[in-house]
Amino acid sequence: MKVAIVGASGAVGQEFLRVLEERNFPIDELVLFGSPRSAGSTYTFRGKEITVKLLQHNDDFKDIDIAFTSAGAGTSKEYADTITKHGTIMIDNSSAFRMDEDVPLVVPEVNAADALTRPRGIIANPNCTTIQMVVALKAIEQLSHIKTVHVSTYQAASGAGAAAMAELYEQYRQVLADEPVTVEKFAYQLAFNLIPQIDVFTDNGYTKEEMKMYHETKKIMHSDIRVSATCVRVPALRSHSESIWLETERPISVEEAREAFAAGDGLVLMDNPAEKEYPMPLFLAGKDPVYVGRIRKDLTNDNGLTFWIVGDQIKKGAALNAVQIAEYLVAEGVVK
Repeated sequence: MKVAIVGASGAVGQEFLRVLEERNFPIDELVLFGSPRSAGSTYTFRGKEITVKLLQHNDDFKDIDIAFTSAGAGTSKEYADTITKHGTIMIDNSSAFRMDEDVPLVVPEVNAADALTRPRGIIANPNCTTIQMVVALKAIEQLSHIKTVHVSTYQAASGAGAAAMAELYEQYRQVLADEPVTVEKFAYQLAFNLIPQIDVFTDNGYTKEEMKMYHETKKIMHSDIRVSATCVRVPALRSHSESIWLETERPISVEEAREAFAAGDGLVLMDNPAEKEYPMPLFLAGKDPVYVGRIRKDLTNDNGLTFWIVGDQIKKGAALNAVQIAEYLVAEGVVK
């Protein structure tokens, strides 16, 4: 098995290295690719130093079975044909191909089999907020069809990259030292603040991030489900949180929901309000599952249910989900 990571020096690229090692993914040779800025850098994988190669339009992918790409939508679009032309399966972590009809959009706990049909040799990794939400929704969908979802997301600084995390640290230091605050990675100061905008606004008043959740959820779940989202940047460092309200075709009791979440693939039930036990991003960074708590019946709708989820958006929301797709392909004998 020959595997490549494109964008090896980025936050998600580094997470790919950790996840592949943690899960002992079957790799005979790992090749790392990057931009002119990162080419020549070295990273250690399974005790061996690997030098990052410059990503170019050539035949470097000729013998590579799977390429994990996380270098931005522009790079993915530019190099997709180069990466896939000799049969490499491209698992792409950008937004470049997610809504293309001939590219499957896959969360293994929800629609793993979609990865088997990939006319262009590309499988898209969904947006991080969508990934953790649909893992939770799947558990309820198996009880009763979900008609609508209202979700507010509380998205950590690291969702904007490693430099954004560093800026948040620096902002807190500057505020406490009574110094001018540096604002580069966000629209406003994030320290001691919330910013109700992630990505740019569209004509309907929703941001692109919010519309991703609307469109991607339908595609992944093969459903007429409707999602209305408000996405907020919060001064947490890592792991996104979501407050979810949904309406099902029949009433779902709290007990039914708890049992479904407890048994759900990729989920951990953390719901004991009497003991103040519920998911929080500070304590769940670096974890694989999506954690579910604060499960309640909605007070305004008999068919309504509301709950709270937390997931590490760099791990399950990006690198881990992509590696799980690759593991599924190995288990199905697609790659060996």
